[in-house]
Amino acid sequence: MTRLTLLAALGATALGMLLASALLGSSELSMLQAFAALWGGGDETARIIVWEIRLPRALAALGVGMALGASGALMQGLLRNPLAEPGVLGVSASASLGAIIALYFGISVLGAFTVPVFAILGALAATGVLSGLASVRISAVQLILAGVGLSSFAGALGALAMNLAPNRFALSDMVSWMLGSVTNRSLDDLVFVAPFWLAGGVLALLTAPHLRALALGEETAQTLGVDLARTRVGVIGAAALLTGAAVAISGVIGFVGIVAPHIVRPFVRHDPSDLVWPSAFLGGVLITLADLVLRLVPLDQELRLGVMVSLIGAPVFILIAARSRGMGR
Repeated sequence: MTRLTLLAALGATALGMLLASALLGSSELSMLQAFAALWGGGDETARIIVWEIRLPRALAALGVGMALGASGALMQGLLRNPLAEPGVLGVSASASLGAIIALYFGISVLGAFTVPVFAILGALAATGVLSGLASVRISAVQLILAGVGLSSFAGALGALAMNLAPNRFALSDMVSWMLGSVTNRSLDDLVFVAPFWLAGGVLALLTAPHLRALALGEETAQTLGVDLARTRVGVIGAAALLTGAAVAISGVIGFVGIVAPHIVRPFVRHDPSDLVWPSAFLGGVLITLADLVLRLVPLDQELRLGVMVSLIGAPVFILIAARSRGMGR
């Protein structure tokens, strides 16, 4: 299967999942009514359900999945480790910490976009730290260790904030954010994060071609003319923008950045530069599918998207770790 064929197949699947997510739901609206409403027909109630509830939620799920899938592929290519993802370098934890700070100090009352803004600021702060480290001559292992330390520190500060929450309402908001969900997302939310996803996508396009040379080793990549410092900063910046915006709109959702590239890798002949965009599309498909299943399964209380993805992703992560050549050999 060629790269273009794979991209076309995954792109068509993503569009199909998006359409299914817009047409299907827990309400009594039939598929025919939903389809008519999607094209501007039907009654006003049907159009509101499709255009203001289902479609924004589906687009948010697709965008979050694509961002996390692409970020995982970028980080795995940079660090040459199939278990790497943005969470490893502390970007996700820092974005979550930014959101928790806004909730803890009550800044979220200033507007609907306050929490997403602080989440993106947290991701950008982590990017600044990691970019500074990546610009000096340190190894990939040292960069991973620094990211793990940053992630642990951000996670500890977030736990401290929840432990000292000023009231139960603030604590409830923090916990809800940490569980991850795209429920009640609007088109305005998507418009807000779209520039960050676009900037991250452009950086990914510029840096992904260098990952093929990096796969041969840092010294070999340098002899081939790759600027290691610039490539590291570009990849980390792209992953941070994509992940920060994803966390800003959905909260914390893990494992997509590991699972999606792992599934796609054999189809691109393990070429890290060709892995990014197929992983993005597959990540979007996985998250959209998971969210659709949550909407269709009747439960007394809605299971959060982040919880469901973790329940499925954690065993897959263990399997990948067990089969990885770098583990236990």
